[in-house]
Amino acid sequence: MSVPVSQMWTVATYVATQRLAGRKRYPLVLMLEPLFRCNLTCAGCGKIQYPAHILKRQLTPDECFRAVEQCGAPMVSIPGGEPLMHPEIEAIVSGLVARKKYVYLCTNALLLKEKLPLFEPSKYLTFSVHLDGQREDHDFSVCREGGYDVAVDAIRAAVARGFRVTTNTTLFDGADPNHARAFFDEMMELGVEGLMLSPGYSYDKAPDQQHFLGRKRTRRLFRAILSNRKTTWRFNQSALFLEFLMGKREYACTPWGMPTYNIFGWQKPCYLLQDGYAESFDELMTETEWNRYGTESGHPRCSNCMVHSGYEASAVNETFSSLSGLLAYLKAAFSRYPDQDALRLLDEPREFQAPLVQIENSSAPIQRAQA
Repeated sequence: MSVPVSQMWTVATYVATQRLAGRKRYPLVLMLEPLFRCNLTCAGCGKIQYPAHILKRQLTPDECFRAVEQCGAPMVSIPGGEPLMHPEIEAIVSGLVARKKYVYLCTNALLLKEKLPLFEPSKYLTFSVHLDGQREDHDFSVCREGGYDVAVDAIRAAVARGFRVTTNTTLFDGADPNHARAFFDEMMELGVEGLMLSPGYSYDKAPDQQHFLGRKRTRRLFRAILSNRKTTWRFNQSALFLEFLMGKREYACTPWGMPTYNIFGWQKPCYLLQDGYAESFDELMTETEWNRYGTESGHPRCSNCMVHSGYEASAVNETFSSLSGLLAYLKAAFSRYPDQDALRLLDEPREFQAPLVQIENSSAPIQRAQA
């Protein structure tokens, strides 16, 4: 695994403190959305479908800092939208770094290279670049030709300047496991710190509802991708969560582990579902009916979810809750997962191919046909 020791120690001591205090529900990562607007129109995104007057709104730095202080989580993820479009993103990031929060600024990297001079390299700051696979797969996913090349160029520039850089990859039904594994090789050669993976979640507002993975297909896809893995691959997320994606572990959803704050307030119950908003973090934690959510609840919108924002906190909690959990994590972190059956899945890539889909971009439509 590629998470720095200082960050792992901060998380471990934070979790231990919460458990010693008897807290059963506590945040691990604050999902801080300072705006929804974006410079991409991805078919699987539910954020950019808001009306124009909503897309013009944004949080102030002071609103961001108050949310961080209310929440108290040691890590802050800044998604969007595209955070680099926020005119005060530098002030937001520098304020969080000054508070010694581990910040993951999530970006499609179209603006990253030109914005790099605004930031200073720090162990507390990581650029988490959204790349959904190799060139063709990524450009298809984000509905923009040339997006991959721009992002890769920005990654090279950020790494050269000493910034921490990870990639964040969402995989949908139709993903080719061979392409994903080749993508891992490409990213390691670029010098990124680690890879982050998650299956797509079917936002109600997303234009493309056909290619979201069910649980059975998620496990099969990630088993093909993550079995027989190379020693050169580094992942910037819980090794136990990766086992969960492969179907080797079962976890209950802990949506409070990654609470979301955005222009509307504290989103109930999680980053992915929108069932109202709370005015304060305490209200979110005490008044949300948590038992209504998660796969085990029977909630229809949770039935196929295996996304990191609901389940990675569950895996982290297991890691630091007992000696057996820590040993399980260490074993998973260093396992290559040899699996002959999974190798056969790699020989059947056509099963993962998506049907014909047409998307628009700045030059010409990209089409992908079923083989």
